[in-house]
Amino acid sequence: MTIWVDADACPVPIKQMLFRAADRVGVEVVLVANHAMAVPRSRRVRFMQVAAGFDVADNAIVEAAEAGDLVISADIELAAEALAKGAAVIGPRGEVFSSESIRSRQVQREFMQTLRESGVVTGGPAPLAPRDKQAFASALERWLNQYQRENRP
Repeated sequence: MTIWVDADACPVPIKQMLFRAADRVGVEVVLVANHAMAVPRSRRVRFMQVAAGFDVADNAIVEAAEAGDLVISADIELAAEALAKGAAVIGPRGEVFSSESIRSRQVQREFMQTLRESGVVTGGPAPLAPRDKQAFASALERWLNQYQRENRP
């Protein structure tokens, strides 16, 4: 199993948690981005650079992800496509996406996009808070525990 990271927008503290988890649990972590980025020296962590362009990294993750993998992304459309392939999805703020919750998130995203286009709402998400990091760490730990149970010899 592999953890696929939408690395262009993934906060550094989240990446660091993933790097530690890769070595501790023995799961492969692949960061996918359209610009070069440093990754630690680890046989469990690798970087995949894709061409620049809209959704190129997202499409590469969807193409590569398999059932049982984990995808780390805040992108709702990427999350929906990964879930459809049988992958688990966790947002960098610790939100665990599911096939039950993803449609409401898509509707919310479309609504917010309409507001932004009409000039009502501006700006992006709030900075990553300590509670977000804790929520992510908890969600990741639950997934890793399940991974370890399923992969015991």
